[in-house]
Amino acid sequence: MREFVVEADGGSRGNPGPAGYGAVVRDAATGQALSEAAEYLGVATNNVAEYRGLLAGLRAARALDPGATVHVRMDSKLVVEQMTGRWKIKHPDLKPLAAEAARVLPPERVTYEWIPRERNKHADRLANEAMDAGARGEQWSASASTAELEAPAGGSTAEPEAPAGGSTAEPEAPAAGPTAGPTARPDALAAAREAADVRAARTEADVRPARTAAADVQAARAEADVRAARTVATPGWAPADLGAPATLVLLRHGETPLTPQKRFSGSGGTDPSLSAVGREQAEKAAVALARRGTIQAVVSSPLARTRETAAVVAARLGLDVTVDDGLRETDFGAWEGLTFAEVRERHPDDLDAWLASADAAPTGGGESFAETATRIAATRDKLVAAHAGRTVLLVTHVTPIKTFVRLALGAPPESLFRMELSAASLSVVAYYADGNASVRLLNDTSHLR
Repeated sequence: MREFVVEADGGSRGNPGPAGYGAVVRDAATGQALSEAAEYLGVATNNVAEYRGLLAGLRAARALDPGATVHVRMDSKLVVEQMTGRWKIKHPDLKPLAAEAARVLPPERVTYEWIPRERNKHADRLANEAMDAGARGEQWSASASTAELEAPAGGSTAEPEAPAGGSTAEPEAPAAGPTAGPTARPDALAAAREAADVRAARTEADVRPARTAAADVQAARAEADVRAARTVATPGWAPADLGAPATLVLLRHGETPLTPQKRFSGSGGTDPSLSAVGREQAEKAAVALARRGTIQAVVSSPLARTRETAAVVAARLGLDVTVDDGLRETDFGAWEGLTFAEVRERHPDDLDAWLASADAAPTGGGESFAETATRIAATRDKLVAAHAGRTVLLVTHVTPIKTFVRLALGAPPESLFRMELSAASLSVVAYYADGNASVRLLNDTSHLR
């Protein structure tokens, strides 16, 4: 069975504005470009153009070999996430395009990958050529293209896949469609404007049908500038030129005998080992993570239950385990081994104070949530600096994982009491070069039981 790589892109100069798409089909084994497609669309949005590029690429691959498998690579986070089913498609302009793309080839023979914009230059260039041709009142033709079908010299031109947290686990810095001219725009505002367009498309609050009036196009450009400014100042999305994030995949250890009893089990107690159920959960988590194939290092809390879970996963992945004391669970002092009801009965005043303030510590010299947060923040900074651009599995506990998530979201300390974290569940935080973070929660352990 032949294997193709489809690289596709689309863009709009104004969003909505004059739009076009480009797509190239490559041989997956050699990287050689086998087919090109591009078209000027008239006035449309970035997202419509990106979907039209995807459609053209899939159709070109089917024309070459209807029985082939296809790996789609795009710098549109929106299209990749929607076509894989992780984001819902609400906008009426995009629903029929996505449905049509899903019918070109059997879904089981098509996979999707987000790539940074700089790795999608061929399709980007084709899309810009199509828009340039449209501005001249012409249609794009392959004979006029400057993006020639290249035969690789000295090896494949296919670029290696950048390490990522897996298609369902880690978010990546979104890069939007082609530039507004034949050459790339290096300035940060342009990159931020494109990132803002992707963000707006995801919420679908600012995506509107294409309009032809010149005044409306100008208004759309002004709104894009406003969204760009907000993106620069608001955490959550990173411009495309920030590079791959440091991605921390947070795995809670498997069950211990204390877990189903919901007893306080921190770093100051008996340090229980995994139960039989916990060991099975660790094995299934290892299989799931190995299937994703994205983990590059494993770091564990020093406690027995996390080291056991980490050892099972690392053995499956063929990696070593590094122990970091900063990932240990909170010390719950005299509450260790007790249920919440038992603590309420024995230490009611201390429990009330603990529930009311992150600075209050458990009875008997335990660790407050504020102290835990300080420790986790220092551990986070150290790990992010050591693993920039990499995907690292951290095997740790309930409070550290909730704290990683809380700090990434900028949520108040009381949010810790509003999160539920199952045994052997996964959460992911990606840290970008500008200090922003993006969180993905995968707190469903049904596949691990």
